[in-house]
Amino acid sequence: MEPLLVIEDESAMSTALRTALEARGYQVKTEETGEGALAAMVDAPPALVILDLGLPDMDGIDLCRVIRSRSTVPIIVVTADGAEGRKVAALDVGADDYVTKPFSMRELEARVRVGLRHREAREHLADAAVLQVGDLVVDVTHHWVTVGQQLVELTAKEFDFLAVLARNPGRVLTHGTILAEAWGAEGAGHVEYLRVYARSLRKKLSDDRANPRIVTEPGVGYRLVARQ
Repeated sequence: MEPLLVIEDESAMSTALRTALEARGYQVKTEETGEGALAAMVDAPPALVILDLGLPDMDGIDLCRVIRSRSTVPIIVVTADGAEGRKVAALDVGADDYVTKPFSMRELEARVRVGLRHREAREHLADAAVLQVGDLVVDVTHHWVTVGQQLVELTAKEFDFLAVLARNPGRVLTHGTILAEAWGAEGAGHVEYLRVYARSLRKKLSDDRANPRIVTEPGVGYRLVARQ
């Protein structure tokens, strides 16, 4: 059983999450405070963290930053409906994904599965010269990309954008993160760059709306997934 850590200060919600996740075969530990969660992670490192951003002893964004500084564990943050700024802030300091209240257990479980599935892949790909996400292969050394073994011609900046996503399969990357890594200082604030290049990449990678590789997270950023 994969061990999960749920950090949630509302006892009713914490109990509901634990019960539902355990019924689906996970081993679940719950903590109500940030300090308690950090101590629990030292005693028994989890495979994935579910973090509610509203905690009594510390800001959830700060806790996310501390966890990421100590561990590569996938972090799914839980935010209130409409708290787009909080989502972006959490993702910028290292969270991998988010769910917005109210959410269904089906949605949360799907996010958990994605996080666990991509955990080892991200660790393996972080410094790899060849990145593979499903049938998409990005060769960082030689600057070429193939889809189903067919070579895809990309511009230098299209390649940089795709490589950033490919190093973090399944993870939501914010506009700011992608711009900083692919464009550097000159890209700061230019979200329009991403719209143009995402559209171009989708066309060249033969993406379609029903089964995309490059997934748009509205108002937040993008993620790269293996096409089903």
